Amino acid sequence: MTAIIDEILKNLPENAQISETIFEGANIILYTKSREFFLNQHDVIRNIVNSIKKRVEVRPDPSITVDPEKAEPIIRKIIPEDAGIAKIIFDIPRSIVIIDAERPGIAIGKQGELLREVKQQVYWVPFIRRTPALRSQIIENIHAVLYENNDYRKKFLDKVGHRIYDGWLRGEKKQEWIRLTVLGAGRHVGRSCMFLQTPESRILIDCGINVAASEPDCYPQLDTPEFRIEELDAVILSHSHIDHGGFIPYLYKMGYRGPVYCTAPTRDVTALLTLDFIGVAFKQAKRALYTAADIREMVKHTVCLEFGEVTDITPDMRLTFYNAGHILGSSMVHLHIGNGLHNFLYSGDFKYARTALLEPAESKFPRLETVMMESTYGAKTDVLLPRKEAEAALINTAKETIERGGKALIPVLGVGRAQEIMLILEEAIRTGRLMKVPVYVHGMVWDVTAIHTAYPDFLNRNIRKAIFHKDENPFLSDIFKRVGSKKEQDQIINDEGPCIILATAGFLNAGASLEYFKALAHNPRNTVIFVSYQYEGSVGRRVQGGEREVQIPNSGERPEIIKVNMAVKSISSLTGHAGRNELTRFIHDVSPRPKKIIINHGEASKCLDLASSLYKMAHIETVAPRNLDSIRLL
Repeated sequence: MTAIIDEILKNLPENAQISETIFEGANIILYTKSREFFLNQHDVIRNIVNSIKKRVEVRPDPSITVDPEKAEPIIRKIIPEDAGIAKIIFDIPRSIVIIDAERPGIAIGKQGELLREVKQQVYWVPFIRRTPALRSQIIENIHAVLYENNDYRKKFLDKVGHRIYDGWLRGEKKQEWIRLTVLGAGRHVGRSCMFLQTPESRILIDCGINVAASEPDCYPQLDTPEFRIEELDAVILSHSHIDHGGFIPYLYKMGYRGPVYCTAPTRDVTALLTLDFIGVAFKQAKRALYTAADIREMVKHTVCLEFGEVTDITPDMRLTFYNAGHILGSSMVHLHIGNGLHNFLYSGDFKYARTALLEPAESKFPRLETVMMESTYGAKTDVLLPRKEAEAALINTAKETIERGGKALIPVLGVGRAQEIMLILEEAIRTGRLMKVPVYVHGMVWDVTAIHTAYPDFLNRNIRKAIFHKDENPFLSDIFKRVGSKKEQDQIINDEGPCIILATAGFLNAGASLEYFKALAHNPRNTVIFVSYQYEGSVGRRVQGGEREVQIPNSGERPEIIKVNMAVKSISSLTGHAGRNELTRFIHDVSPRPKKIIINHGEASKCLDLASSLYKMAHIETVAPRNLDSIRLL
């Protein structure tokens, strides 16, 4: 740390007047008491960055910033009214002013001219944040948690930086080995968790819960002797689904206080889904695994990255996220380990095809030796229909249900499939392919959709264009009706008219979808349409498999049996996972060509089938580990 700071300071001009030098994770922040240097330091800092290959940012010392009460009206005068400023927040410890705006482009100005004027007038660092088109209470709460703890965050991020820059604590640089241990999702779907070790670093990649399994098989196997929570350096979260991130708040309950790296949408949706996970436990009269306070700790310790942003996370690991195409903010995790020693890609859940919501997953990387990839649909029989055919199947099924006066229940994962289905239905109704009926969006699905409106940059180019240029946000269509109470739910069930219902959970084990299913299953005019993967043992899997009498879980001493007279339709091709052909095409396209492929996140037969096929096809070493198996990458 001393060496890199000294290297920076010796290259600064005499008028720099640096009052404090701290870290924000891997970034180096210089606070200056010179207004002139704050406004005119770009060339100096650019030369330093080119020399040390680290991010360096100059901020004003709080002593030279304009008082917030005086600065706010100046900012509002500079930024045009049609930018739609919602609020202005001053993060005093970091000398940053956060401007929430409905139209960030207008607030930024042509080539950033308005932001430059803000800096020149009030000597704060302006940061523009998009106000969601739909109000999101969870985003507001997250921002409040971060703001209330900005002093703590400043110290925490500085501590993270010291871990990165202060040198090796455990191993010796002459030692060279990398080991990956599977703690969950080895030859099954659910509770994804990978433990990556080097002589110096201890990293968890994902840490989820299998909500369809019983204890203890629903949790990652962190009781392995080599895992010690006090030695954990960082957690990397690929995306927000519970089977990938649902166990992370429990780490904080157990005392972990290190960083969680993810994208901003992943942070927001993970907080929402884990809070819902607590709520479901409460409704089922179960003791919750963790509390809202543990989720707040997770939020406080989250470090958000953009796609393509490179950052050091330990002395010998460098992280980059790439688009995975699975859900909003979902990432492929690329780790550059050692000084060019090894490059590891963890696919997480990914979709190697363009969808109505997202662009396809990336397949080009700077360097690559090992790929760990999912196999949810890895069997030879898991060939998905072309996307347009799958969308047509959904629309036709909904149309048939509506024409016979029934209700179409679509159990969805709150994030990903729900918004994809909303876009498909909105277009079909707008273009006249489907009769205009209400599309009821239950509770959490609406909240997650609001988060989507806050991050259009993560959506595909057509949706971005509609939101940015045409002001035709499809999520704001009047066909969508929010359902926020049990009374409203009962009214929908008892109403005689046809409709479409989107509700969680996607596999009918709990939540609003199960309540709708129990009320609608007896009527043959109704249809349940499965568009997500159904876990083994879930109610959805049994209904999908043809059972006409289904026992409902957690229903007390006397099991509740539901007779299924409604129509059942499965459209697996609408999944956010890559199908068999996409998986093999990804390995064909991925560049550089890897030397090893590790298969996970699939039923045992599918993992083994895909591993065998890829070995024969690509002539690359391929393995499908079980839970607790360790693989030496180097």
